Amino acid sequence: MPERLAPAKVNLFLHVGEPAADGYHPLCSLMVFADVGDRVSIELGEGSLTVSGPFARGLGRETDNLIFRAVRAFVAELGRPMAELKMALDKQLPVASGLGGGSSDAGAALRLIRDVFAPQFDDARLEKVAASLGADGAACLWGRPVIAEGIGERLSPAPGLPALPAVLVNPGVPVSTPAVYRALDASRAFGDIVRPPTPDAFEGPEEVAAWLARLGNDLETPAIAVAPQVGTVLATLREEPETLLARVSGSGGTCFALCADDIAAETLAERIEAMAPNWWVRRCSLGGPWD
Repeated sequence: MPERLAPAKVNLFLHVGEPAADGYHPLCSLMVFADVGDRVSIELGEGSLTVSGPFARGLGRETDNLIFRAVRAFVAELGRPMAELKMALDKQLPVASGLGGGSSDAGAALRLIRDVFAPQFDDARLEKVAASLGADGAACLWGRPVIAEGIGERLSPAPGLPALPAVLVNPGVPVSTPAVYRALDASRAFGDIVRPPTPDAFEGPEEVAAWLARLGNDLETPAIAVAPQVGTVLATLREEPETLLARVSGSGGTCFALCADDIAAETLAERIEAMAPNWWVRRCSLGGPWD
């Protein structure tokens, strides 16, 4: 059965502006991808989606799954029916965790569907379908580091990044993205969405962390207001000696810590696991693409 990694998405910085008349918030974000994530597989079959893994129960109704939405959108763009697909999702990422899991699952599914049904379906058409699935859809299709602007649909290449050893930590509490945006709107603490001056490339994790320290995540404070446990994770990571920089990813749930090297990341992950065995902790490398 053909299979792809659906990598976790991490916002190294995320600046969010005041909503426009249509209610959408403009943003500017540096998005990278981890070498950990869900796994999606597809083959010809009876037309079903089987979900397994530690976070399978956290998903909503099967028909609302972004993978099914991706299939329907692909069929609509293709303009002709397809044979039935048997799909499987190994759900390794927490749900509602700020890691773009649903969008990444959909991106992996779209690439697999094209491989099986329509190899002639070009990248531009595939990107159009992915963008229709949500703000993270286009970026999560390929899993490459990008600068996202507009409402997430305007993508440009990220600066050259070294491998970034990191630790992802989630307290096990789903965080509602609409609730976080409502909290942001209530606070009126909108950010500057002008793309910050960006080097062409970075030499090492320390340089990346120093540059990111001048930026931020405008959803971090509202995410902590919605789920105080996220604040506990963030404070814990910031106290540890291996952490170069710690921040909330996306609209929250998961925090990340950048480390100087793999040994530091492994040490940090092991310590956090011992301190808080109920938290979800993953050592990883940030960058991409990984598949």
